[in-house]
Amino acid sequence: MSAPIAHGGGITAAAAAFGGRPQDWLDLSTGINPCPLALPEIPTRAWHRLPDSYLVDEARRAARDYYDSGEILPLPVPGTQSVIQLLPRLLRQVRQLGVTDGRVAATDDKVAVTDDKVAVVSPTYGEYARAFASAGYAVDAVDDIAAIGGQYRLAVVVNPNNPDGRIWPAEALAALHDRVKSANGLLVVDEAFGDTDPALSLAARAQDLPNLIIFRSFGKFFGLAGLRLGFAIAREDILARFEDWLGPWAVSGPALSLAASLLGSDVAAIRCFLDERSAALQAALSAAGLRSRGGTALFTLVADSRASDIYTHLCRHHILVRKFDYAPDWLRFGLTPDPAADRRLGAALQGFER
Repeated sequence: MSAPIAHGGGITAAAAAFGGRPQDWLDLSTGINPCPLALPEIPTRAWHRLPDSYLVDEARRAARDYYDSGEILPLPVPGTQSVIQLLPRLLRQVRQLGVTDGRVAATDDKVAVTDDKVAVVSPTYGEYARAFASAGYAVDAVDDIAAIGGQYRLAVVVNPNNPDGRIWPAEALAALHDRVKSANGLLVVDEAFGDTDPALSLAARAQDLPNLIIFRSFGKFFGLAGLRLGFAIAREDILARFEDWLGPWAVSGPALSLAASLLGSDVAAIRCFLDERSAALQAALSAAGLRSRGGTALFTLVADSRASDIYTHLCRHHILVRKFDYAPDWLRFGLTPDPAADRRLGAALQGFER
């Protein structure tokens, strides 16, 4: 059995190692809005009844308008991880009978994998490489989309990327789509951190890019990661397969109700708040002499040769950040929720012996 993929979070384990109550720790290890919204009213029937189709339809229409996906009605899914696991199954179908004008033909998805290759722009989320490697595909970690050509049957790009915040312009990704499509392949663009900069999204072009699949996160921007909700944007036949494979009632009624309400609301204040929190984080890091290597409005990546010692020092002050086994000089800092947390982080960093 392979080792578990490292993520942010893990306050309980950190508290067990360094003391204190988990609820008293300052968790900066995740790229999530640190102040969840006040929840709108959820109708009792959403809790009482199985999720009826009208709830799904309301959420899909709200997502279409929010993501500006044109004729495509995004599919609500129980977190991006659930559909990542379905991608090898989809690719097997594509490989056997191919995609013509974006249509994946129905076929037996148990076809043996031969020499098909998958490219994942890395470093990024570990789930993509694991899902394909576990299914028998050769996976190449590439450092730029320029390295991806017709030799790949599927390419994965996280835009903006986690953890370094790299971005690729929409035109460059559209050109990548065409290169992958020429080999009858698929392009997956994960836009989990796309809410703070909608101009980066390919959603408005999805109808004209038939071999494109976009994943969006709901919980990061709205501060509701515990809801485990995401959306997939792709041509109708691909979404129909995901829906069939996930089965009925894959997303809960309360989650669908919240999505319909919040995606239809004015989010300008959320973006403004996140920008303010990001500026406060940058100020605290700069005051401590820490250099940003990249990031998004929801997190900052720091590169420092003393990263391991800084991580341990912050843990002793009951502040958790994200460290990386593949890049021992990196630390990722999520947003602090308020000025008091800014001061707490700043004091801890100033206390680090250089």
